[in-house]
Amino acid sequence: MLGFLGLWALLPTAVQAPPSRRTCVFFEAPGVRGSTQNLGKLLDAGPGPPRVIHCLYSRCCFGIWNLTQDQAQVEMQGCRDSDEPGCESPRCDPSPRAHPRPSSTLFTCSCGADFCNANYSHLPPLGRPGTPGSEGPQAIPVESTWIVLLLLGLLLLLLLLSSSILALLQQKACRVRGGPEPEPESDSGRDWSAELPELPELCFSQVIREGGHAVVWAGQLQGKLVAVKAFPLRAVAQFQAERALYELPGLQHDHIVRFITASRGSPGPLPCGPLLVLELHPKGSLCHYLTQHTSDWGSSLRMALSLAQGLAFLHEERWQDGQYKPGIAHRDLSSQNVLIRDDGSCAIGDLGLALVLPGLAQPPTWAPTQPRGPAAIMEAGTQRYMAPELLDKTLDLQDWGTALRRADVYSLALLLWEIMSRCPDLRPDSRPPPFQLAYEAELGSAPTACELWALAVEERRRPHVPPTWCCFTRDPGGLRELLEDCWDADPEARLTAECVQQRLAALACPEEAHPFPEGCAQDCSPCCLEDHLSTPPVTILPHRLQLSACHFTVRQGPFSRNPQPTWTTPV
Repeated sequence: MLGFLGLWALLPTAVQAPPSRRTCVFFEAPGVRGSTQNLGKLLDAGPGPPRVIHCLYSRCCFGIWNLTQDQAQVEMQGCRDSDEPGCESPRCDPSPRAHPRPSSTLFTCSCGADFCNANYSHLPPLGRPGTPGSEGPQAIPVESTWIVLLLLGLLLLLLLLSSSILALLQQKACRVRGGPEPEPESDSGRDWSAELPELPELCFSQVIREGGHAVVWAGQLQGKLVAVKAFPLRAVAQFQAERALYELPGLQHDHIVRFITASRGSPGPLPCGPLLVLELHPKGSLCHYLTQHTSDWGSSLRMALSLAQGLAFLHEERWQDGQYKPGIAHRDLSSQNVLIRDDGSCAIGDLGLALVLPGLAQPPTWAPTQPRGPAAIMEAGTQRYMAPELLDKTLDLQDWGTALRRADVYSLALLLWEIMSRCPDLRPDSRPPPFQLAYEAELGSAPTACELWALAVEERRRPHVPPTWCCFTRDPGGLRELLEDCWDADPEARLTAECVQQRLAALACPEEAHPFPEGCAQDCSPCCLEDHLSTPPVTILPHRLQLSACHFTVRQGPFSRNPQPTWTTPV
């Protein structure tokens, strides 16, 4: 077993960290999946392991050891992505975390001193024979167990009573006219309630959707149907972040849900909280619509093209009518967060996890704050639609603005697949199967992160594309190639959202389509979307991702076609 000072002799005495950075031992055993190398600046401390790393995002080191048959083997050492509980300890005191195999246990530690993760002082007992420090299982007296359970029950009861009393007091203060306002929660020292007006004419009718941070209601404001996103008091920070994005100048677009106003109030007896009032689309979400309806080729293309237009608009950094709009990554594209407009096109909603991206233009003072550290950058929404680099934590943090755009395009590809799966014109018998979410056929309705990782990352599988989808357009592989170029396992090989828009527009032209050829049973004629490129003139700022051009490199791999030259098509 490694001793407490075992690795210190291998560290060069000349390596010292600047006072503003934590210095940790860095090591990753062969075969370890994922890497934390991008969480710090790696130094060449010698010809072999261990090496030294200066932390970029925290002042916390970590270590992971695998205990197998009374022998401990180091698996990983490095920097944490953020300061978390346990990082205040000056030394590495590991605790058991997981059992990768029946005969082994992983021990991890976090500590907050230079080189504190070089080794551990001791391993805690596991309470089973054969483990260092174990003296066998210890029986816990039954009386002690009941006392602990009784105390926990009393504590829980007190917490519930306190929460109920507080909620009643806030409700009374919010409902009584002329009475004192409840003391609001503050964010960055600001009083959110003082900035928000009450809307007496705002009415709540029914719940549309419940999320982790808010509940969306259908309602009316001045006789018009609206959607009201109601945030609890504990989610004031989420409300302010989403409100800041919706209020960005220049964010108005036909295929982005329209923001109306911010307010405060509550439906029924709930405590008064912040509200976002948004445009309501009675046809509901894309997921709900596809469950209830099928769409012909023209209608499917309209939905797909409008969705790509909305995402391309979000991604672009642009000046329009004297207003600057930064590039924005959505980070939670799903068929629940896309709504269907009256004309059958799509509108992207729910900017709760969206991030303003770094660009060439100097962001104005009113721009939302930037994320701090890799944990905030890699935070994402619905697991089913997460890109492989988010599932396995390999997102490029050095150029995270480009990386998040590419992750959005992967999610877009899954939505395009869901749309096309309900198009009867793509089926020889004109009978599309019942609607299924992406990967639902392979993993069911509630896949775990581990199942998605195994399917999308390790096996590099994607939703099934039926052969008949290649029989409908002049380019037999046009639709399949479009999807493959969007959900490629290599993020750098994916199309930009702007290029997806152009490729879909090409599929929409009647001269680019023809009936099913010989061997396909169905003859069908697609509709042309005459207004597929009707967008106002804007000035798009240059960007290293080249959002104003179709630019990609096809790479070899299970989900890449044979290598071809890089090509560029100007807008």
